[in-house]
Parts: sequence; C-alpha cells; structure tokens
Amino acid sequence: MLRPLAAYFKVLFLTKFSDFALAEPIQKRVADGGYTTPSPIQQQAIPPALEGKDILGIAQTGTGKTAAFSLPSIHHLLNNKKRAGRFECRMLVLAPTRELARQIADSMTGYSKGLGMFVTSAFGGVPINKQKRVLERGVDVLVATPGRLLDLIDRRFLTLDKVEILVLDEADQMLDLGFIVPLKKIVPMLPRQRQSLFFSATMPKTISQLADQFLTNPVQVSVAPQSTTAERVDQKVTYINQDDKQRLLKDFINKENPDHMLVFTQTKHGADKVVKNLMAVGIHSAAIHGNKSQPQRERALGDFKKGKINILVATDIAARGIDVDGITHVINFDMPNVSEQYVHRIGRTARAGASGISYSLVAPDERQFLRDVVKLTGVKPEVIALPEGYDEPMREEVPARIYGQKPKKFGAKPTRSGGPKNKHSSRKGRPGGGSGRGGPGSSAKGDGPKHWNNGAKSFKRRQTRKADA
Repeated sequence: MLRPLAAYFKVLFLTKFSDFALAEPIQKRVADGGYTTPSPIQQQAIPPALEGKDILGIAQTGTGKTAAFSLPSIHHLLNNKKRAGRFECRMLVLAPTRELARQIADSMTGYSKGLGMFVTSAFGGVPINKQKRVLERGVDVLVATPGRLLDLIDRRFLTLDKVEILVLDEADQMLDLGFIVPLKKIVPMLPRQRQSLFFSATMPKTISQLADQFLTNPVQVSVAPQSTTAERVDQKVTYINQDDKQRLLKDFINKENPDHMLVFTQTKHGADKVVKNLMAVGIHSAAIHGNKSQPQRERALGDFKKGKINILVATDIAARGIDVDGITHVINFDMPNVSEQYVHRIGRTARAGASGISYSLVAPDERQFLRDVVKLTGVKPEVIALPEGYDEPMREEVPARIYGQKPKKFGAKPTRSGGPKNKHSSRKGRPGGGSGRGGPGSSAKGDGPKHWNNGAKSFKRRQTRKADA
C-alpha cells in the first residue's frame, strides 16, 4: 500500500528523535543512550507505527530495525496501561535464533528502563521450567524463537489471547530455517485486533505472500534495494584450492591482526575444525553453532564482545544474531550455497556508520555460488591474487556429461542417471514418467520391461496367477 505524498514530505523533516511523538520517558531513554539522529528505516517506520498501522519493513541488517519497532511499541504499551495476566504477554516478538532473541530483549530492556515494564526472552537450550516461572506472573514483552514458544503454549505455560503487538524480525531467515509451519500455527492463536510489524533484510516472493496473510493494509517501508550489500563493505575474493584455505586464513590473520573478525563456515563440523587448527598455531578463537549448548554460545559471544578472543567462527545460524560493534573483517571460509546468506554475513561488519572488509575464499566447486552472489547483489568483488607459495587452484569442477544428454552448465540440477531415453520415456507407465501409453492398461510396445508391454489383460492375468500360487 502506497502512502500519501504528504507522508513522504513529513518523513523528510524527522531528522531527530525528538521530532517523533514518543512519550517523554522514552525520549529520555533514547537521549541517555546517545542517540540523536534516526536512521532511514527509523524515519520511515516509526511515524506509521505510532499511528497503529501494520508495517512491512525491508532493510539490511545493521540499519536500526530493532529501534524502529521497539520505540513505537513501548510507547503504545506505556500509554495503554494494562497489566499482563498470569501466563500472558502484551507484545510478542518472534526471532529466528537464540542470539537474535537475546539481543532484541536486551535492547528493549534498555529502551524501557525505569518505565515499569517487564521484558523477557524464551528460547531453547535453557530449562523451560525457569521460563515458566518468569511467565507465570505475566510479562509486557516476550521475545521468543518459534520452537520454544510452541513448547510453552503446549505445556500451558503461555497464552496469546491478550497480545496487542506482534513483531516478526528477520522474516526471510525465519523461512530459510523452515519456520513457516510454526508461524502458521502461532498466528491463529493471536487476537484478530492487533498491530503487526514485519521486518526483513530481503523481500522474496514468500515474504510478500506471508505479509498478505498476516498483515492488514500494511505500510511498506524500504531503505535499500532488495538483496544489496552494505555500501561501506570492501568486498574481496581469492580463488584457492580447498585444502589451502586453512593456511591462507592463518596467514591473513597474522598479517591483518584484526580486532574483531568473524569467520563463516558452511557446516558445524567445519567451524569446529577451523577453531581447532587456529588454536593449534596459537590463534585464540571460538566457535558458535547449533550443536553448542546455550552457555557455550553465550560464553563465546561474550568473550568476543569483550575482546578476550578476536576470532569468532560461526555457521549461518548466527549470521543475523551477532550484533557486535567494531567487527572489522568478515571471512567467508566457505561460500554460502544460498546467495541471500552472503548479504546477511557481510552485514555483520560496516555497522553504525563504520567501514569493513569481507574476504571470500572460493574453491573451484564454489565458483557458481560466487556467480550467484554477483547476480543477486550486482557487486563484483575485487579479485586478490594468491600469495607466493600457494598452488594455483584447480580448474572449476563440472559434472561429467551423461550419455544421450546435452551438456549443462555448472550448478544445474543433476541429470537423470542411466542410458539414453527411449522414444516413449516421457509417457506414463514407462520408466521416466509422463502420461499416455506404455504401462499396465495399455497395449503399446517398446523397449521397456517385457511384462509392461503385453497389455492390461495379460498383466492382470499374470498378477492373478501369481496371487493364486
């Protein structure tokens, strides 16, 4: 839904947080935090959110989306003074990962400090009975992951009957992680009369369809083209053999001596292996991924924030859940096979006006992934030559051509195995599928299995004889 032209002119004059119609206590909290100038997503989203409208916000990570939905929501809860009943919450924020849920809860706690509001989070890896005791007295804001939220509801530790505001943060990652089914279970439990705010870094078709189902006449705000990367990130790439990546990573760390560097791998095992090899050469690092317990994940992230370790190795589950100031380098040790994840990864650096570097190590079998990223983002990274002492990477690995089929470009779907198709292979009843003649119930002949070519009557007679035997 397009906003009236007057709304756009109104946004142009909102250059300070004090220009927003936020309650005075909230203005004080923002000022105490050192924030004076709102980001573009905040300029566009806060005014309609204060009016109670549904929002569909599209913005890159690190652009201030949390404040864009937190500040107007806290304003609403503060002005409509109600008390959450037992096992109830007034505002529900859904996040895809534990780290992001904790981060949002911490931010909202800071924004609402001294206002008599209670904010809590609920996610896996923590004893559920502990969360039950917190929810039993009722909370104003609950930030949760979908899985743990459904667990709480199933055990009757939570009801959503009184939710006034629903926020879905990082909606596209929700879908990437397979949360569409839990979301469709959760939303019908909410009151029809509510305000819904959806925020996403990208706008795939599935997000648009989800918005049509869950939002009512939403105001769409967008501050960057879809799937663009941060402008202040200096993107570099080196083509290298897979076996040489670990040595090049070590040499890069010793040369750059980064303050805060984030390394992304494709698998949990790969993250642990990178950490093990770095520790073996005296480089302190830690891994964070789904197989780590919640205390381990919190300890690793805490040490990274405090500077006790300079290198954090993560899988994509942490790509949007790590909000650490001063990350100077993002290393794609493995290229993501989903192009959008590249945007989220490098979005961990160049935050809050800073600059950063992303460096991708691309093996021969990952070049198609890089081409997909370039096609998506429209940005071609600078190619950095290998240092001396490294072997030139092998040629790009291309799937072998199968007899009887035209060659396909690298990255295409696997071709059918086996020999050449017969002329009826596209028809139903034959190996290869299709519709028409060739199987039971047909008299067509061909080079398929013999008993498939004798017609329906013969087929049925043979089946009867076998059954009688």
